[in-house]
Amino acid sequence: MLDYDGDTHIYLQIADIIRRRVAGLSSGHPVPSEADIQQEFGVARTTARRAIHVLREEGLVYTVQGEGAFVGTPDEAPRKKRKVPLYQQIASDIAEQIKSGEFSPRRPIPGEAALVGQYGVARETVRRAMALLREQGWIYTVAQRGSYVSPKESWPQA
Repeated sequence: MLDYDGDTHIYLQIADIIRRRVAGLSSGHPVPSEADIQQEFGVARTTARRAIHVLREEGLVYTVQGEGAFVGTPDEAPRKKRKVPLYQQIASDIAEQIKSGEFSPRRPIPGEAALVGQYGVARETVRRAMALLREQGWIYTVAQRGSYVSPKESWPQA
């Protein structure tokens, strides 16, 4: 439980909680992501980031760009695979909705704000999912209008 009125910064309290949790874990085991910390403790992303930074400075965890934080030092053990990134899960979900006909070709898909609310993620996560869908050919974007389902002939071959 966090003490918001105490004399210790919230990020230090979170770092202490995570420190106790990872104490028994083997090297290479994933540490909760910034998004997980945000959700669990109801804090801002910068607070979560500062908590991980404290642990990294202590040498308890290390981070890998684009993959997250892991227990130990980079040379101690191979890191265990983390689950599929959230933006890829969202892109996959939307692609399935397109394939099933829930979203029709040349018709709009929900906007960023709606997807942020639907999936409970940061706007940047939704933007990455949309960029992946565009890259794969599932959607296209019209400036000032939004994103639309691509014509069926543009869809990736399964």
